[in-house]
Amino acid sequence: MISELAFVNPGAKLGQNVKIHPFAYIDDNVEIGDNCEIMPYVSIINGTRMGKNNKVFQGAIIGADPQDFRWKGEQTYCYIGDNNMIREQVIINRGIYSEGGTRIGNECFIMAETHIGHDSVVEGPAVIGNGVTIAGDVIIEPCCVLSSNAIVHEKSRIGQWSLIKGGCRISSNVPPHTIMAHNPAGYYGVNSFIMKKKGFTDDQIEDAAKAYRHIYQTQTSVFNALKRIEADIDDNEIRRNILNFIRDNNLRIVGIKVKTQD
Repeated sequence: MISELAFVNPGAKLGQNVKIHPFAYIDDNVEIGDNCEIMPYVSIINGTRMGKNNKVFQGAIIGADPQDFRWKGEQTYCYIGDNNMIREQVIINRGIYSEGGTRIGNECFIMAETHIGHDSVVEGPAVIGNGVTIAGDVIIEPCCVLSSNAIVHEKSRIGQWSLIKGGCRISSNVPPHTIMAHNPAGYYGVNSFIMKKKGFTDDQIEDAAKAYRHIYQTQTSVFNALKRIEADIDDNEIRRNILNFIRDNNLRIVGIKVKTQD
């Protein structure tokens, strides 16, 4: 299952039924799990740990050296989970420190020419569109969709079940269950179509919409909006997800100015 025209370093560890196509490059200190397929001209670089059932398409570079001046050549890592599809020309950098590392979870579909920077975490499942650029130290929570050519700046966090429209530039934190669009990025509504398709009830979707009306449409501070949400919406998982996310990120979210309290 390994082409004679591929290079596989003797220090690499391959699982069962791994297929390596011609002209692929597998570096030293690489681990590839069972049933993975590595297409031609893929490079898997030192420090990569790949799980099972992944397919990596032509020209992708997994575990590339981090593009950060803080990295001084230390041994660092890139972790890829299970059941991921990584399309053509994708670049995923390793972390810049020996602890932590760049992490891609399970069941992510990462489309062509995407770049994922050092120490970023895509928890998965996720859909990352063509040409998306994700900087270092970004966290993308489960069940997110980033449409083609979206840009996510360093240390941003994308909340679960969020949709980022194509070409949108994200430079702060995107609260869960939302759609963000335009430049500068702004709130475009609740991600109701996907939520309903995945089993959320009408009441859950309405609770999310009501919460974001308080945040984005009442001209009050985020601090006061959260107080109104607590008074207006019964305690439930949707309310807790929204409140906890915003408070955990110091009330700083996309589409809201710095003002946090009246």
